[in-house]
Order: sequence, then structure tokens, then C-alpha cells
Amino acid sequence: MKAMILAAGRGERMRPLTDHTPKALLKAGGKTLIEHRIESLAAAGFRDLVINHAHLGTQIEAYLGNGERYGVRITWSREPEAALETGGGIFQALAWLDSDYFLVVNADIWTDYPFARLARPINGLAHLVLVDNPPQHPKGDFVLRDSRVQAEGTPRLTFSGIGVYCRALFRDCQPGRFPLAPLLRNAMESNQVSGEHYSGIWQDIGTPERLVELERALSAHS
Repeated sequence: MKAMILAAGRGERMRPLTDHTPKALLKAGGKTLIEHRIESLAAAGFRDLVINHAHLGTQIEAYLGNGERYGVRITWSREPEAALETGGGIFQALAWLDSDYFLVVNADIWTDYPFARLARPINGLAHLVLVDNPPQHPKGDFVLRDSRVQAEGTPRLTFSGIGVYCRALFRDCQPGRFPLAPLLRNAMESNQVSGEHYSGIWQDIGTPERLVELERALSAHS
């Protein structure tokens, strides 16, 4: 199974750090955020990666190269400066994600999730990893009931930015800029989205303050 890392976000909440450096190349623990993610995927057996980029994306390509030094092969999905949002970005990358199922993960999260457990086909159009609601997102996103994900109800959990998707989820899409959430909600209506609740380490590194917190935590365990 191939994996895609989403690295095209502008990183508005990270400014001014992202004015001259793409968010994926911000460092914590002596490595960039995207290097941490590549290493965890490689350790789980994912060798073929697709990485999308937009804002300052050539810096990411120059830094990571073809992925050889990480034990992976990287294919680049280049987007316009405005980026294509998550749905449009994945749709564009389908040309390189040449299998029925593929893993997609955000570059800007920190987690110890065991990605190897996702290297298998799924039952439905998508499988989402959900986590406890963080302080910055107390209302959550979706409901998990009997291993199926629903759009409405309580209690709610937060989507981690880790998911496995079936190509068929994007069957009716057209090239361009569009979000992923409406596709997932439509699939949920027909009970085509499975899920799991992960209670291990997970953090959205979306602000300079959270990047500092991660640096402090990694330094304490080094």
C-alpha cells in the first residue's frame, strides 16, 4: 500500500515562522516535522510515498530529495500556490496512488500511532483514526459507534488527520480545489466509513506555541 503525506498547507496559524519556511520543514527534536512522519511510515513498512506541496514547496523537495536516505521513494504532487485543499490535493495525487486503497496522513501532526496496522484493505470507502478532543477543538468532528463513523450525534471525537481511503470515494470528483469533509460525510450517510479511537500520543502542531511544546517534550526525552 502507498501512503500520501499532506504538506501543501500555507500554515497561516504558524506565521511568521511559515513566511519563509514551509510548515513541514519546521523543526522539533532536531528534525523537521515531515521527517518525523516519513521515518514513522518507513518503520511501518511504507516505502512508496506521495507528498503534495504548494507554498514554498520547492524547499521541501530540495530538503528531502527522492527519499533515498530515509529508505523510501518519494513522488511529488505539485500544486498551485493557493493549494487544492485536502480533497483536491488527494484527487490530483490519484495518478500516483495507483491502488484501490491508500493511507493519507497530515505532515503537521505528532503521534506514536502504529501505522503498520493500516496497511490493509478497508471495509467501505474510508477508515478514519479518531482521537480525544484537544483543548483547541473541544467539540470534535465525528461520532464513532460500533466501529462506524457518523457525522451527527454524541459523544464526538476529533479526526486525527490519519485515514485510509478507497479510490471510489473520489469517483465523481473533478480536478480543482475542494475539501475532503463533504465526501466523507456523504460516505457516512451510507455507512461506508469505518473508524477507530486511538488513545495514544497525538498532537496537532498547528501553532508556534504547540511547536515549542513539542520541542520541550522531545528534549526532555532525549
